[in-house]
Amino acid sequence: MFDDLKPHLIELRKRLAISVAAVIIMFFVMFNFHDNILQWITAPLIDALASASKISVKAAAGQIVTKDLAEAFFVAMKVSFFAGLLAALPIILAQLWLFIAPGLYANEKKMLIPFVVGGTGMFLMGAAFAYYIVTPYSFEFLIAFGAVNYVPMYNIGDYVEFFTKVMFGFGLAFELPVICYFLALMGLIDDKMMIGFFRYAIVLIFIIAAVLTPPEVFTQVLMALPLILLYGISILIVRAVNPAPKELPSNGEDEEETID
Repeated sequence: MFDDLKPHLIELRKRLAISVAAVIIMFFVMFNFHDNILQWITAPLIDALASASKISVKAAAGQIVTKDLAEAFFVAMKVSFFAGLLAALPIILAQLWLFIAPGLYANEKKMLIPFVVGGTGMFLMGAAFAYYIVTPYSFEFLIAFGAVNYVPMYNIGDYVEFFTKVMFGFGLAFELPVICYFLALMGLIDDKMMIGFFRYAIVLIFIIAAVLTPPEVFTQVLMALPLILLYGISILIVRAVNPAPKELPSNGEDEEETID
C-alpha cells in the first residue's frame, strides 16, 4: 500500500516545495515595501477613527500603538508574509492543479490557466470586497460604539492579525463559484444537487463565516450574506456546465397517454 502512495507523496512534496519557495521569495521582495503595505493595511482603521471623531472627542484621540519592543519588526514580517502569500497565489494554485491533474481526463487537464486565473481573480475580488466594503463599515460601527465611553487605542499586532484574517477569510469564501465550476466540469455535482442542499448550505455558510472571520457578529453576517448570493450564482454556473438530467415519465404515465 505504501508503495502505491509513494509516487503521490513524492509529487505532493515537490508541489509543496515549489509553493513554499514561491512564498519565501515573494516574502523577501515584499519586505522591501513593508512600510507601504502597512500604510495600506491601516488606512481603513485610520479612516474609521476620523469618522468616529465626529461623534466623540475621545475617538479623535484614538491611536495605533505597540506594546512590545520588537513588535514593529514582527508586524513588518507579518505584513510582508501576507503580501508575499497573495503575490505567490497564482503559483500555489498552479501547483495544486498540477498535483490533481494526473487523475483528470485529457480535456480537464487543459483547464490549468482558467483555474489559476479564476481562482486568483475570485480571491482578489473577495479581498477587495472585504477591504472596500466590509472593513470600513465594520470598523466605523465598532469604533463609534465604544468611543462614546472609551478612548480607542489599538495594538498594531492585534490589528494586523484581525485584518489579515478578514481578508483571507473573504478571499477563500469567494472561491465558491470557482470550486463549484470545476466540480461540475468533472461531473461530481449538478444544479439539482446544489438546490437540494441549499437549506444545509445556509447553516454551513454561517458556520464557515464564524470560522473564517474574527469572533464578531457584524463581520460574520457581512461574510455570510455574500456567500449566500455566491451560492445562488454557483447554482446558475453549475446548471450551465452540468445540468441535472431531465426526469423521464414513468411507464405508467406512458400507458395512460397511449390509452387517451
